[in-house]
Amino acid sequence: MPDRWLMAVAVISLSACASVQTPPAQVQNLRMQAPQTWQGGDIESALPAADWLASFHDDMLTSLVIEALQNNHDLLASAERIAQAQALAVSGAAARLPSVDFSAQGSRNLIQNTADTKSYGASLSVSWEADLWGRIADRAKAGYANVDAARADYAAARLSIAGQAVQAWFDLIEGGQQIALAKDDLQSRQRSSRLVERRYARGVSSSLDVRLARSALAGSEATLALREQQQANAARRLELIMGRYPANAIKAASSLPVLGRVAGVGAPSDLLTRRPDILAAEARLTAAGLRASEARKALLPRISFSPSASTGGTDISDIFDLDTLAGRLLGNLTQPVFRGGALKAEIKRTRAAQREQIQNYANLVLRAWRETEDALDGEVYLARREAALEISTTEAQEAEKLAVREYGRGVGTIFEMLDAQRRRISAQSQLIAASKERAANRVRLHLAIAGDFNTQVVKTAALVDEDTSL
Repeated sequence: MPDRWLMAVAVISLSACASVQTPPAQVQNLRMQAPQTWQGGDIESALPAADWLASFHDDMLTSLVIEALQNNHDLLASAERIAQAQALAVSGAAARLPSVDFSAQGSRNLIQNTADTKSYGASLSVSWEADLWGRIADRAKAGYANVDAARADYAAARLSIAGQAVQAWFDLIEGGQQIALAKDDLQSRQRSSRLVERRYARGVSSSLDVRLARSALAGSEATLALREQQQANAARRLELIMGRYPANAIKAASSLPVLGRVAGVGAPSDLLTRRPDILAAEARLTAAGLRASEARKALLPRISFSPSASTGGTDISDIFDLDTLAGRLLGNLTQPVFRGGALKAEIKRTRAAQREQIQNYANLVLRAWRETEDALDGEVYLARREAALEISTTEAQEAEKLAVREYGRGVGTIFEMLDAQRRRISAQSQLIAASKERAANRVRLHLAIAGDFNTQVVKTAALVDEDTSL
């Protein structure tokens, strides 16, 4: 079954891109289609929401994402890779046009006892290869396919940075809630310790109870220190994503967003045209096919022309004297005969590179489907987990109250009270983590389906230049 899916997504890729050269026979023989519906979750196949970032209803979060998109250095570096790809594409396409070179020279004889003579000259040469078989055009198209891939990479990086900023913001909120819980636990342990000390002073509790209460109190202090460190680290991670100095200066919101129902995620086949990383892989597959075609056409004959003209004389004005103009027009027909196997080796290499891109594309599509299925399952399982932990937390709170009251009356043990307190804190901490994980899973779902979001777009030099036409 995995092999069938592997080849199926390769077929989908190749049928969607006419520029790719003929794929291997085993790929052509398969006619599988993407699944019609998702297996996980209870989500309609309607199109995704137009702005998933707005669905969190958090203006602070939106402003943080905007700042990250403006200042994140990884994203800015990705934009510059577009400029590099554009320059390489233009360089590759330039071979289709004539190459013109002009040179001028002058000399003077300054040797003693000889006549003082001067000479001047200029030459103009042009070279051009007729692209009979489209070899040079294939190279140019491959370069522009790489530009498309770089642009898709930028879109994927932009989506990823937005997702990372949102995830880091949720981590920061969770850190603040865990700190608040740790402080509450510390206060509870302090009250319990005072109760044990009073009972010990009256002779109704043992020194064991005192030691256990003090140990629990110190453990709560240690947990609080850990939670504060974790939140500080979360703040610095967010600041780094935003391109700020990691000063732990961002203050978290008090609560996580309330999640609504996901309206739709589209069909599995939609990912092939929505996800920028898949589009980038498709563009690279196109480029690989064109490179393979270029390598095959390198075995064919080539026709080139090299006209040139020159002038010269003893006076500088002779450079521009048409009467002294000398010119020639040469045409060359070349056919590769023996290159030590280099040309055939290049054909093998480019074909292998094309097959590699097919496998990379197929694996990427499968991974995209898996990420979406995981997130859809998470919508169901994390909601169930959060609901169960809410019940667990409520019951643990009531159990703690009973254990403290019974210990104070002398009918309960120190172990029961400490255990009840530990269970309550554990249940609340797990509930906070589950709520954050559910929100984080919602972000992963939007990233998996390449959901749209609206923010201010920063134009860099690489993004302003949209001219990649052939």
